[in-house]
Amino acid sequence: MLIKRPDDIAPSEITPRELFEQRRAFIKAAGALALAAGLPAEAWAREAFPNLQKSAYSTLEPPNSFRDITTYNNFVEFGFGGKSQPAERAGAMKTRPWTVSIEGLVQKPRTFAIEDVFRIAPLEERIYRLRCVEGWSMVIPWVGFPLNALLKQIEPLGSAKFVEFITHMEPATMPGLRQPFLDWPYTEGLRLDEALHPLTLIAIGLYGEELPNQNGAPLRLVVPWKYGFKSGKSIVKIRLTDKEPKTTWNLAQPEEYGFYANVNPDVDHPRWSQEKERRIGEFFKRKTLPFNGYADQVAQLYAGIDLRKYY
Repeated sequence: MLIKRPDDIAPSEITPRELFEQRRAFIKAAGALALAAGLPAEAWAREAFPNLQKSAYSTLEPPNSFRDITTYNNFVEFGFGGKSQPAERAGAMKTRPWTVSIEGLVQKPRTFAIEDVFRIAPLEERIYRLRCVEGWSMVIPWVGFPLNALLKQIEPLGSAKFVEFITHMEPATMPGLRQPFLDWPYTEGLRLDEALHPLTLIAIGLYGEELPNQNGAPLRLVVPWKYGFKSGKSIVKIRLTDKEPKTTWNLAQPEEYGFYANVNPDVDHPRWSQEKERRIGEFFKRKTLPFNGYADQVAQLYAGIDLRKYY
């Protein structure tokens, strides 16, 4: 008979699932009330990750509010009609059970249950800037760990050059999947050296709580020096390849969405200037920083590359 050790037991198995879900709903509601009352997020948002470490990679800029971060989103599987649609619709998406498979050019292909992913590496709070190609930005206190810790579990082969990320499809709850102009599932990709960079994050939470569905629950990619569409949400498969992956927006509109998508104020989107950005919650625009302010950490990855051509 298989007997589970305490570390193998998923949180949802410790108590009846109905009580577990009610408890999480109560915690989230309490957090929303605290924020509405003007209390700092730190006063309530440590329930899910009580031993959270502060990361030296965090920006010193103040984060946007929990409300901003969870009600103004791009998540096209839930609709193309406005930034509020993901928050309005994503609650019906099921995030348990959930698995993430890693395959392709690896020594040890593996499928992880989400509870196992949570234990891959010590969890950190990383306060990162987010810059979206439409011209808006936020500062978000993510909870997660470096993607390289996950990739080390499966030992990439020497022939692996790129990492492909494939996201969840749930037609019953995702009306955006009915739109024919994008190839589904939503797919993104990075060069392997970008994926292994210590800034590249697997996020499983924000503001000390597990990720809300509209922000990419239960697990998403965060690449802070690239435009937001590169950071795939609700990931179910990671594949290592020797060829550049075909990514969703690049396939749909290659003249607007390059594979690299590094934040570059000197290369405009055909419909939007990238020179300035509007931080959510601020009136005046601010100058866009090269690599979203992370040039000191990542510019060397692109030495000798024409970033106007490889945008």
